[in-house]
Amino acid sequence: MRVNIKKITLIACSLVFLWLLLSYFSVLEVPKTVGPKHAAIEIENRILKLQKQMDEQIADSNKLLEKVKKHLNKNDVVKVDEFEETEPEIESVQSSDQLILPVLVIACDRVTVKRCLDNLVKFRPSKETFPIIVSQDCGHNATYEVIKSFTELDSSISVVRQPDLSEIALPRVKVKFRGYYKIARHYKFALNHVFETLGHEAVIIVEDDLDISPDFFEYFLGTYPLLLKDKTLWCISAWNDNGKKEVIDMSHPELLHRTDFFPGLGWVLRRETWTKLEPKWPAAFFDDWLRNPVNIDRKACIRPEVSRTYSFGKVGVSKGLFFDIHLRNIQLNMEYVEFTKLNLTYLYKEQYDSSLSAQVYSLPVMSAEQLMSAAPASAPVTVLYSNAKTYQRAAKRLGLMDDFRSGVPRTAYRGIVTCFVRGRRVYLAPDFEWTKYDSTWG
Repeated sequence: MRVNIKKITLIACSLVFLWLLLSYFSVLEVPKTVGPKHAAIEIENRILKLQKQMDEQIADSNKLLEKVKKHLNKNDVVKVDEFEETEPEIESVQSSDQLILPVLVIACDRVTVKRCLDNLVKFRPSKETFPIIVSQDCGHNATYEVIKSFTELDSSISVVRQPDLSEIALPRVKVKFRGYYKIARHYKFALNHVFETLGHEAVIIVEDDLDISPDFFEYFLGTYPLLLKDKTLWCISAWNDNGKKEVIDMSHPELLHRTDFFPGLGWVLRRETWTKLEPKWPAAFFDDWLRNPVNIDRKACIRPEVSRTYSFGKVGVSKGLFFDIHLRNIQLNMEYVEFTKLNLTYLYKEQYDSSLSAQVYSLPVMSAEQLMSAAPASAPVTVLYSNAKTYQRAAKRLGLMDDFRSGVPRTAYRGIVTCFVRGRRVYLAPDFEWTKYDSTWG
């Protein structure tokens, strides 16, 4: 802008000077032949007349120059004013677009929800970014009182109670699964409350029996942009189903993976995904329903190498069996990772898929038995499987969960399960060209 002002001023001054020059010659008369005695008087009169006209021209020129300066200054002020007016507007837009990721706590009749809420409050970096919404089913008053002890002290924590506490009519063979039906009903109510009633765009979902890592919120802040940009993803999970310390690399807590198997247990869901899931939400076993690739449009989730959640809920609908066999041994990450400062573009589908395939099928091949019998080493290897039975045999030998849901092995991505065993990265991969999961497996 300063350069333009100088140019315009220079042009204006040049024009004024040109005008003065032309004016001078326009008023200058060619002298006629006069007598000698009148020559001096005639010249003096002409000089005086010329001087007067020159003074008038200079006065007019000064007025014109002042007008030019005022016009330039006015334009400059307008530009500054416009900038000053739009700057707060930009700040306003930025503040209104500030990320809000509410935490939805699914609660029922466990007063130990206090432990869950204590950790959420302890580790959350911002009340504004992470308001806490507790949805309680079951009508258990003691649990409700515990929840209220938090909501009464902190306005960023709220509670809503499931209004439908009716018994669900089931055939006799399904009565033992009633708890799973109530859970699915409660989730549907709670998610509709978050998305439809409160109008949030995304939510972090945890259950009332989960501990979280110190970097739990940082993990979701860093990975949430992936969910916005990569349309082949539908969720971000804080859980690794194969998260026992014997099969993970504890020295790389920053490592993340894509997976076709819905992990749950601390996960982010977007509103646009919920609008597609809600009309067909299942009556029971919603987690296994989400593990069917057909129901999630064959999209994937992000999971960590080291879990950011840990389940302490031995008492529940599974009667503690799954907890004792598996959940008790999952390792909770305790090293803070600044995910918002990491480059996570390697998780985008195109980059991840090509890199994974090139890596897995270029490595030396060993059987699971050979691997477990060999001395610990650092070189990565691939263990191949050809069908459901050979997969389960190898998974069990490596110390992995060996079950399937809709043909998908736990933590698998494009049929490949990655783990870290005896000091080396191991890929349990199909020995055939993978195209899709076989729902008859398992």
